[in-house]
Amino acid sequence: MGCPCDLKADRGDWSQVCIGHLWLFSGLEPQELGKLAEKARRNRYEPGQAVFVQGERARSLFLIKKGRIRLSRTMDSGTEITLDIRKPGDFLGEYLLNDLDSDYYFPVSAWCLDEVVTCGFSRHVFEEMILAYPAVGLKVIKNMAGRIASLTDRLEAMAQIHLEEKIYGVLLNVAREHGRKQEDRYILEIPLTHEDLGFLVGAHRVSVTRTMKRLKQSGLVVSQGKLLSIQGQGLA
Repeated sequence: MGCPCDLKADRGDWSQVCIGHLWLFSGLEPQELGKLAEKARRNRYEPGQAVFVQGERARSLFLIKKGRIRLSRTMDSGTEITLDIRKPGDFLGEYLLNDLDSDYYFPVSAWCLDEVVTCGFSRHVFEEMILAYPAVGLKVIKNMAGRIASLTDRLEAMAQIHLEEKIYGVLLNVAREHGRKQEDRYILEIPLTHEDLGFLVGAHRVSVTRTMKRLKQSGLVVSQGKLLSIQGQGLA
């Protein structure tokens, strides 16, 4: 889909990403993308101007087409800290869609470092578009659900890494205290079931079973009959 912004743009300065290309609107039909572009509004800001400020009610979601935006937060002490620099092609404001019936207030301020052009929707315009084109709304909901599932998978993967460290630490500590040293490893002579480990680390038995499999595949834990051999040098 062609973006109306590009008709007026110096392509060397403007992002070639159109708002219709974002994950939020993935899978829309050409005619739906056309309506999306038609409803989108372009805004221009001068260097030093605020796109929004901390504590302001969030009213729009947008794509940065040109320029850079500095995101900052003012602490209770009055100190302002820079959190991120957003560039052309970056998207801001998708949290506005979490609950269209509730107000959301920006937790940060957005300051223009250059001349900035954005392309997006006000909350009001987006609600009107969803009512006029229900298929767009359904696809947005589907895409948001997929995004949430993806983020959940990433979070679970991070949690599994943390669980791996916890279980390995428990096994090593118990083996050091109640086992015997054998070269660079410790032999754990006290049988610990996966339910026991789950209780010790605060995890479900199924998660413990998966984690123990990874520890054994890595060689940190080795089964020796009914005993466990634990690598004594720790996780890399």
